[in-house]
Amino acid sequence: MMKKADRAPGAEGPSSPFTRLEGDEGCGLLIVCDHASNALPAKYGTLGLPPAQLERHIGYDIGAAGVVKEISRLLNAPTVLANFSRLLIDANRGEDDPTLIMRLSDGIVVPGNAQHDKRERQRRVSHYYAPYHAAIDAAIDQAIAAGHPPAILSIHTFTESWRGTPRPWHAGVLWDRDPRLPVPILEALRAEPDLVAGENVPYTGELKGDCLYRHGTQRGLAHALIEIRQDLVREPSGQLEWAGRLARIVGALLEEQAVRASLNAVRHYGSNTAAVSEPGTEYAQQGQVPH
Repeated sequence: MMKKADRAPGAEGPSSPFTRLEGDEGCGLLIVCDHASNALPAKYGTLGLPPAQLERHIGYDIGAAGVVKEISRLLNAPTVLANFSRLLIDANRGEDDPTLIMRLSDGIVVPGNAQHDKRERQRRVSHYYAPYHAAIDAAIDQAIAAGHPPAILSIHTFTESWRGTPRPWHAGVLWDRDPRLPVPILEALRAEPDLVAGENVPYTGELKGDCLYRHGTQRGLAHALIEIRQDLVREPSGQLEWAGRLARIVGALLEEQAVRASLNAVRHYGSNTAAVSEPGTEYAQQGQVPH
């Protein structure tokens, strides 16, 4: 059993690269939060930025951690959260992605990243990025060993406006080719009164090497990324509201036997970004599961 090392956004630094919230490995769901924290290890200070900059969206996904922890509690779902700022290294990027360590973010130069070299890049991968993803793999492996390959739900948040233009969506559902989890979530959100839900907005779910590509697409696990507008979850009351909504929607899917059987099967749909091994291969929940 992995040790829980909880650290809230805004703390002085992460005591562990990730937080593992234990849950029922047989519930059929794993929750991840790539940008949960704006914490930085003490040796990096504030990466040369004024501390107020770390409280902005460039430092972390505002409100995401609160939403994730409440969904985890409501559904008793295993959960993994990154305990380091996206400015240190972005857990939702592939290792070869040029934006893995941002030198410039939303027009702000990050002095502590400006001159980083390959050695420093590898140090951050080894000490922060890799342990976070290893924790996700371990949670997946434990669920599979229990006979329940999990669907993966990733929670992010986005700014209410971009470069002066308001964003109309309350939430977006991001996905690539595997429709099993994102399509029913999108349909449920669009059925909510007075809610504007978009598909692959304000970003796309088609990103080679990102967290869900790595753990969902490549492993054949159902997955979806939910983006929530930050003004809706900036305060604890909004976080509880959105957590309750998403827990209700996802929980209902997991309670439907036929839907759950699909969500908890290993099935390779491939990706619009690159070829993925074993396209079209399906392994039933009780059958042989590749690693």
